[in-house]
Amino acid sequence: MCGIVGAIAEKNIVPVLIDGLLCLEYRGYDSAGLVISNKGLQRIRTTGRVAELAKKVTEHHTNGFAGIAHTRWATHGEPSERNAHPHISGHESRIAVVHNGIIENHEAMRKRLQAEGYQFESETDTEVIVHLIASNLKKTDSLLKAVSMSIAELQGAYAIAVMEEIHPERIVVARNGAPLLLGLGEDGNYAASDASALLKKTRDMIYLEDGDLAELYKDQYQIYQSKEGNLGQAITRPIHHSDLTSDDIDMGPYDHFMQKEIFEQPSAVANTLEMVFNAQSVSPGLFGSAAESIFEQTNGLLILACGTSYHAGLVARYWLETFAGIPCIVEIASEYRYRDPVADAHTLVVGISQSGETADTLAAMNYAKELGHLHSLSICNVAESALIRQTDLRFLTRAGPEIGVASTKAFTTQLASLLLLTIVLAKMRNRLSVEHEAKMIAALRHLPAALQSTLQIEPEAQEWSQQFSEKRHALFLGRGVHYPIAMEGALKLKEISYVHAEAYASGELKHGPLALVDSEMPVVAIAPNDQLLSKLKSNLQEVRARGGELYVFADADTQIEESDNLHVIRLAEHAGILSPILHTIPLQLLAYHVALVKGTDVDKPRNLAKAVTVE
Repeated sequence: MCGIVGAIAEKNIVPVLIDGLLCLEYRGYDSAGLVISNKGLQRIRTTGRVAELAKKVTEHHTNGFAGIAHTRWATHGEPSERNAHPHISGHESRIAVVHNGIIENHEAMRKRLQAEGYQFESETDTEVIVHLIASNLKKTDSLLKAVSMSIAELQGAYAIAVMEEIHPERIVVARNGAPLLLGLGEDGNYAASDASALLKKTRDMIYLEDGDLAELYKDQYQIYQSKEGNLGQAITRPIHHSDLTSDDIDMGPYDHFMQKEIFEQPSAVANTLEMVFNAQSVSPGLFGSAAESIFEQTNGLLILACGTSYHAGLVARYWLETFAGIPCIVEIASEYRYRDPVADAHTLVVGISQSGETADTLAAMNYAKELGHLHSLSICNVAESALIRQTDLRFLTRAGPEIGVASTKAFTTQLASLLLLTIVLAKMRNRLSVEHEAKMIAALRHLPAALQSTLQIEPEAQEWSQQFSEKRHALFLGRGVHYPIAMEGALKLKEISYVHAEAYASGELKHGPLALVDSEMPVVAIAPNDQLLSKLKSNLQEVRARGGELYVFADADTQIEESDNLHVIRLAEHAGILSPILHTIPLQLLAYHVALVKGTDVDKPRNLAKAVTVE
């Protein structure tokens, strides 16, 4: 969740820290703070957004050549200045720490440190870290060693950056289970939770591994692996030149990042599918050099994901079982990791995550491996993420940076990727003729244009939003493969507009949810012209008979006519297997425009953060 930026350079680094936090604000925006080394450790903290911190920094004329900064998403303790990072400890040699993650044994550590005389000023688990480092620094003259000793005692996930008052020429960082990378610049060195925070200074990045510690100076750095509190030999990690530029994370002509990312979906999907646009067939090699061998051994799939990625997995289950004839189970990662499932070694485990750092998904993937699953595949948008690094096979969605908290283009590119996986497995199981494969590839080539066409319904969705903004609840209905799309539509509406919304398989309406239907309950239905349309029409009549008001997203040739309390927006002709992807777009646009009318913060909805790197 939270975002970290650190910098040590030849020039004033305060603007770098503030700019970096602004880029990371999607990770947390309850409070923010920084520490600068300037004749001691100068700390400034504030509740609210990074803009408030920037204002305070300007008022205090803050400057310095080394510093660490943080934007918080509250886990332990309410959003307040005393709970904001950085936290400071010590008297003779003051220590400052910023932290992303959760320390699971913080209560026991707090009692121990209080017994040693340390006084706690916050409710956070992070304050345990800074006092622990201060305590261990009494046993050694090296901050690096004190950090190594301290992280050996911590249980849970963390990325930390540490400064020491009497040695302002260095910053120490460490990671375990939470993302952290180094940025190597011409005039200094940097650290951050995400590459986007550093693009204005450098595109040369080093992605730290779990257990890594690094010591940063303005003109050099060194990385170590810490084992049980002991520093090993210095190690090297590869330097990656990021393909991203600062333009990729600018809003451009749009009013919000979410709006920008909705309209980027045609190009994002085109980038994801680029490798098949000129191909006559789809190869297993798209998923890795070992994919063909692994797929030959695969007799089922287990998809692990959270939130929007979980909905993508549910759509894929319909595709995989229908077209590839292969059993597929889709699990919420946070639930899977705490039950005792029956494992089949030859069931391929598929992890789906936009960031590749989702804590529950990573833990669930590791749990599946412990249970005996032999092989794994990741579908992810971040090339150097933990998820990509820990799986046998991988597929990058190439959606580009997604800044808005409510996922849009990450979802549609995940669906496109999962459809490629379906085609490959269907071919390998002799369930896809050459002619049918050619038709599916042609449909994929047309998909970006079809998405562009679907975006044209925005004015109609905007018109509907006026009516939705006055409602407190909404029902979303879908049948078959479109039921997960209804779930995604309901999630988008409640994420950014705070309208309570629930999705149901349409056939379940009369088994309980129909009791909720009245004139104040808008009902959104996805109505593609497929084999379940007649069933869906019956469900719509059930709503109308109870005085409900219907909002239907239909294909151009769907025989549903507008009338009193029945509103219809028509998309293109039925898109066949691609229909779920196209029907996602109007639901995103509806949620976006309802949020605008209600005046909520579209890109940074309350209580939420983008990268869920804590349990």
